[in-house]
Amino acid sequence: MQPEEYRRTSYEAWGSVAPGWDRWQARIEESTAPVQDWIVRELAPQPGDTVLELAAGPGGTGFAAAACIGASGRLIMTDFSPDMIEIARRRGSKLGLRNVAYRVMDAERIELDSASVDGVLCRFGYMLMADPAAALAETRRVLRPGGRLALAVWGPPERNPWIAIGARLLVENGRMPPPEPGAPGPFSMASEERTQALLQGAGFTQTRLEDVPVRFAYRDLDDFIDFGADTGGPFAAAIRSMSQDEREAMKQQLTRAFAGFASAAGYEFPGAALCAVAS
Repeated sequence: MQPEEYRRTSYEAWGSVAPGWDRWQARIEESTAPVQDWIVRELAPQPGDTVLELAAGPGGTGFAAAACIGASGRLIMTDFSPDMIEIARRRGSKLGLRNVAYRVMDAERIELDSASVDGVLCRFGYMLMADPAAALAETRRVLRPGGRLALAVWGPPERNPWIAIGARLLVENGRMPPPEPGAPGPFSMASEERTQALLQGAGFTQTRLEDVPVRFAYRDLDDFIDFGADTGGPFAAAIRSMSQDEREAMKQQLTRAFAGFASAAGYEFPGAALCAVAS
């Protein structure tokens, strides 16, 4: 798929699941809390700082940073989806945050002056961008001298069975094309070598990477499928296109594939994020 076509389909996919991310936000934040904690700790925002969040979705990690920078600081929360940003705006209003500006913005073309922010954070965004190298170069451009980037992407498939197994079955069942080598996707930056190379190519000279474990839990297979259909971006469209009979057939496949993750409460999956801090 060509980059511009990918950008168009990605824009449509993430806009379509914005309401689902709103509905499932509590579950998402609970499951990925260790990643959020790591990002905010390593970014270490200070009172009065200007912090930029890229690919913010409906908000979350940036709101935690907003609490650190205080009334004298400013969080610029951005996403390329207007639907996501509108949800983030409503959530921020409910939280009573007055130090947040909400902007629709493409991370590959950051509409800010050079050297204008003290920190940048991005949770699970760069891996899904058509040109992560361009986005990271733009990130480096807008950072002030001494500023930091803290990011998270998903680690390798074998450490994230909650994504990998479902995606594999969708491909095997003809619901999705197999991933192209090097194409954007949940595992496109899963190797430390690739992420390190992208950071260095963007001009970051000091980098540190760390694996951060997470956990996803589902009551049953319907809970797992509903979550994917509501939040899965490109995966969501594939799930939604299934007939009821096709869903039931996939549930039978998942029953066998998920046997090792069954628990008294349903299903529990390990997960691993690859997190990085760079300056």
